[in-house]
Amino acid sequence: MEKMTLNVEKREKNGIKTLREGGKIPAVFYGRKEESTPISVLEKDFQKVWGEAGESTIISLHGASRDIDAIIHDVQIHPVTDRPLHIDFYVIEKDRKLTVDVPLEFIGEAPAEKAGFVLAKALHEIEVESLPANLPQYIEVDVITLIDLESQILIKDLKLPEGVESTAEPEEVVISVNEAREEEPETPTEEPDMESIEVEGESKEGEPETPAEGVTETPTEEKKEE
Repeated sequence: MEKMTLNVEKREKNGIKTLREGGKIPAVFYGRKEESTPISVLEKDFQKVWGEAGESTIISLHGASRDIDAIIHDVQIHPVTDRPLHIDFYVIEKDRKLTVDVPLEFIGEAPAEKAGFVLAKALHEIEVESLPANLPQYIEVDVITLIDLESQILIKDLKLPEGVESTAEPEEVVISVNEAREEEPETPTEEPDMESIEVEGESKEGEPETPAEGVTETPTEEKKEE
C-alpha cells in the first residue's frame, strides 16, 4: 500500500480540552533518534487514515516543521464513545526493522464449513518483523485447505510477503475446524394439576380450615346480632 499523508500541527502541552472541543485529537510523535514532540490532528482526518492504513502502514506526518514518516503506535480510546483520545506515532528508520502486529484477513470458502463444521479462529493478528518498506497492511489466510476435523492452519503455513518474518511460534494454530454444537431442545413445561392445588382458606375435604393456634376467630355480623 502506498504511503499516506496526514496533516498535523505542533501544539502546546496544555489546552487539550480546547483542542478536543475544536474537533482535534492530541498526539505525539517520537522515535529512537527523535525527541517526543506534541502535535494535534483533526479527528475526521485521522479516522479516515486509520481506517485505511491500520497500524502497519507508513504515514507521512505533514506540517511538523518537516515531513515525518511514522506508523500509528498506540491509540487511546474513550471507553464509552469509542472515539480516539490520544495518538502515539512512532518515527521509523528506513534501514531499521520494525516489529508490529499485522491483522489477518481470512479469505476463501472452507469445504469443512460447507460440510457443517465450524471454523475456530485462534488468532486475528500476528506479530511480524520487517523493514518499513515491506510492512504489509494485512496478511491473507486462505481457508480453502480446511476440509475436515483434522484440518488446521499454523503460523508456518502462512504465505508472508517477501522480507517479512513472523516472530510467533511456527506451530502455533491460526485457525482450526470444530464440530458444530447442537442446540439442546427446550424441555416443555409441565402444566400444574389444578385438582391437587388447595384453594386458599379451604381444606382438601372442602371443610373450613381451623384457625391457627393463638388466632381468635372474628365473629360474623350474624353472630353479633344474636
